[in-house]
Formats: sequence, C-alpha cells, structure tokens
Amino acid sequence: MIKVRKSLLFAAIPAALLGGFAFSDPGERYFEIAKNLEIFGTLFREVNNFYVDEVNPNHVMKVGIDAMLKSLDPYTDYIPEDEIEDYRTMTTGQYGGIGAVVGSRMGKTYVIMPHDNSPAVRAGLKVGDEIIKIDDIDLKNKTYLDVNKLLRGQAGTPVKLTIKRYGQDKSIEVPLSRENIKIDNVPYHGMVTNDIGYIHLEDFTSGAVREVKNALIELKGKGAKKIVLDLRDNPGGLLSEAVNISNLFVSKDVEIVSTKGKVTDWNKVYTALNPPVDTDIPVAVLTSSRSASAAEIVSGVIQDYDRGVLIGQRTYGKGLVQVTRPLSYNSQLKVTTAKYYIPSGRCIQAIDYSHRNEDGSVGKIPDSLRVAFKTKSGRVVYDGGGISPDVEVEKSLIPQILFSLDNKNLLFDYANKYTNEHASIKSPKEFKLTDAEYQEFVKWLGSKDYDYTTQVERSVEDLIAYAKKEKYYEDIQEQIKALKNKMYHNKESDLQKFKTEVKEALEEEIVARYYFEKGMVEASFDNDKELKAAVEVLNDPARYSKLLNKK
Repeated sequence: MIKVRKSLLFAAIPAALLGGFAFSDPGERYFEIAKNLEIFGTLFREVNNFYVDEVNPNHVMKVGIDAMLKSLDPYTDYIPEDEIEDYRTMTTGQYGGIGAVVGSRMGKTYVIMPHDNSPAVRAGLKVGDEIIKIDDIDLKNKTYLDVNKLLRGQAGTPVKLTIKRYGQDKSIEVPLSRENIKIDNVPYHGMVTNDIGYIHLEDFTSGAVREVKNALIELKGKGAKKIVLDLRDNPGGLLSEAVNISNLFVSKDVEIVSTKGKVTDWNKVYTALNPPVDTDIPVAVLTSSRSASAAEIVSGVIQDYDRGVLIGQRTYGKGLVQVTRPLSYNSQLKVTTAKYYIPSGRCIQAIDYSHRNEDGSVGKIPDSLRVAFKTKSGRVVYDGGGISPDVEVEKSLIPQILFSLDNKNLLFDYANKYTNEHASIKSPKEFKLTDAEYQEFVKWLGSKDYDYTTQVERSVEDLIAYAKKEKYYEDIQEQIKALKNKMYHNKESDLQKFKTEVKEALEEEIVARYYFEKGMVEASFDNDKELKAAVEVLNDPARYSKLLNKK
C-alpha cells in the first residue's frame, strides 16, 4: 500500500522537477517533496477561491518563492520573465537605452551620470538635469523602476526627454535614439604618479578581462613600473572573468580557484590558461568591506601567490558560487551550488547560512574558529571571514553634517548653481575651491534646512532616557545639561570643523558636471587614504618585499 501511494505521488511531480534531486534515500525524500508540493497547491487553490479580496497569482507566488529562497541565502534568487532583461544587464553590462545613470532625489528624477560616448552625452544631457517627462509621460509619482523601463528599449528606437536645467526658465525637449549600451567594467585607468598606474575595476561582467588587460598594457606603455588595482566596493560578478583577470598577473597553468558543492560532477579546478601580461610588476590591490565574490578571488590569488600587497579593509566574505538554471515560462533560478577555494586552500565565506540564530539571523564564523593557511612564501592567512589586507587602512568616518548635506540634495544643488555660473574649471587633478568660494557655499546654506543629530548627541539622549528610567536623572541633571551644552553641534561651527571633508565632497560633485565619472575619480586622488598608502608602499621596495616575505 505504501509503495502504491508513493508511486502515485511520484507521478504527480513533473519529471523535470524530480530530475534535479539526488538523495541518499530517494524514496523518503521524494515522498516529502511530493507531499509538500501537494499541500502548497491545495493551499493556494483554497486561498484563491475563498480569500475575501481578489488574489493576484503572480504576486502571491513571487512573495512565496522569495520567502522560501531567502531562508537559504541572499544570493539564491527567482528571476521572473519580466525581470530577465535587468538580470541580463547585471551580468553582461549591456542594455538598450540612452547611456546615462538616472536617479531620484527629493522626489524628482535627475541625470546623475552620463556615460562616455553615449547618446545622452551626444544629445547634450548634463549631470543635474531634471527629467520632467519621457515621451510626454509625466514622471510625477513615478518610481525608479518606472523611469528605467521608460528609458530602456530596443536599439534604434527614438525617445524624447523633457528636461529642466538649472538657471533656465523654460523646459527643453531632447530627442534621442536608443543604442546598445555597454557599461564599462573599468570606468577609469590612468597614471597616479610618473611611474605608478591605476586601474579602477568596478565590476566583473562580460569583457572585464579585456578591459583590464588593455588598461594594463596601455599604462605600461606610458611608463608604469608599478600598478594599483582598485577593487574597493566591487560586488563581484562572473567567475570566468575573475579567473582570467588573475591570470594577467600569475603564470600560466597555476591554480586560480576551485569549486566544491553537492553535485560532485560540477566540482572544478580553474587554472590560468593564458600567458600572463606581467608576473613581476609590483602590484597593490585596494580592498574594502564591500569587495565581494569575484573581487575576493582576484584579491586572494594575488595574496596567496605573494604576487602583490593588499591595502585597505577586510573584504566582505562571500565564498559562494551561483549558477543560473532555466525554469518554465522563460523564468530562471539563480542558485548557490558551491563554495570556492583560493590557491592556499582557504574558503573566505564569512556567513554561515546553514545555521541560524534563535531570532532567525545568520551567524558569522567567529575568529576563534578560523583556520590558518599559508601563502606561497609561508605567510599565515586565514579562512572563513573575508580576506584581511596586508596593510590595514582604517576607513574614514563620514561626519554627520556631510550625510545631511548629501541627503538633503544640497551638494548636488550647489554644484548645479556653480556650474551655471562657471563656463569651465581647471582639470580634475588641479581644481580646488578657494576659501572664499567655500564661504560662499556656507553663506548659501544659511537659508537651507539640513539639521541632523550626531552620534554623540544620540548617546547623550540615550543616557538621559536610561537615567530617568533608573531614577538617577535628578542626581546628574546639572552635569548632563553641561555636557549637552558642550557637545551639541552647531551647524556653522561644524561647517568649519569639517571643512576639509565637506569641501572635498563638493569639489568632486562640481568636477562631475564638467568631466563626468573619470573626472570624479581623478578629483578624489588627493583625498584617498588607501591610494596614498598604496603609493607609499610601492615607492618603498624594501617595505614591499618585507610585506610579501615575512613569516
């Protein structure tokens, strides 16, 4: 009887679904799968028939699927048919559109950054232009996704923008023709000093290795004797691109990364298949706490082979590999299938998604459980928590006043004002606001609303709340009042206290209006702590060698 029941249940499950499972006890597992699928189907039918309001099947199913996958890890994801194009853009860096980043600020839609040689640039769109309409469709109350869908489309199709530009009373109609846009993985490369080249790798979509290779060869041709590879905040991408970019700096045939998962047939060792560009040039890799996945593979390879020095902060710790599997009705599943291991043998995955705390949160692997491994020269490195840099640079804290000015759109607005009053500025590396110009900005802020609460002020308020709760407030009331008077911020004094930070941010915002993204990168060089540390290490051969060979 049990066998008959099982066979009936198996018959109810699509063959394609069952074909994806492999268990030590298939019969029992198949029964559990079939039982729960049947419960799910009957549950949805009952909800659809009897729920008080109309049920949207697509929405309800999407919510259910997302909740199920979220219980596994953040990277296993369901991609419905209407989101396939966005996913393709994310993995390939290509889409049909006008070639500009747009965003919402204070409820309005602005051009944030046109891409070089794009239809947006050729049509004369500028950073700070407010988009009022797209093809006569008013953008009031439109979300970012709504705007994105209106802007994107097949290459060769026309689109008309109605924009409002700072300093002009009348709106402007801008006709454009959409093109196939390829977002650069390397938005900037150039010389930092006479002999140090800099490559900013922002993503690992298709073609990243070609861009890095071309940048490396070009910089060497310009006299670069040392290289800074900037992987800060790089979220990762295609595994194949990480392998091939690592290959640019290490010898052919060496191991780059290996993957291990449940499906043993998919386990693989990836080696360097091509002749490298340069295995000797000194390299400094910049990392941050948001450098993840493919960025960590490249960083790990450079560190494990003692091929270069890592500078910055410990990386994110995503040692998981995803593949995309086709589903019915042109939808797809992005599923985590394996963990990856870099040449020393370590896996840098920091989060344990298989074990959750009582509150449902996931736990990090504690430092006490991290295992020691060794690089090629015998340096000790650890698994299970991202990749620790060889030279740690503490991340700069952003003052609260700068957060407020940015959130209130005031840096953005003043940059528009400044651009309207200045036809041109010096090159990004040379441009600096004078003290008088900064004071003009401070004066302009006088009528603006940008109040904020500092962390110190929050702590004092917490202290007051706890003191009242525990009935100590009356005893320390006078001391707290004195502390509040001393510690509470004054906007005008903060603008002078944090003048350097605010001035730097405003300068970069202004430079973006004239020189776009490349200009912003160059404008940041003077204020970049990690880059300065990298230049110091690369210019000190003895220190560079010691960092790579200490045991």
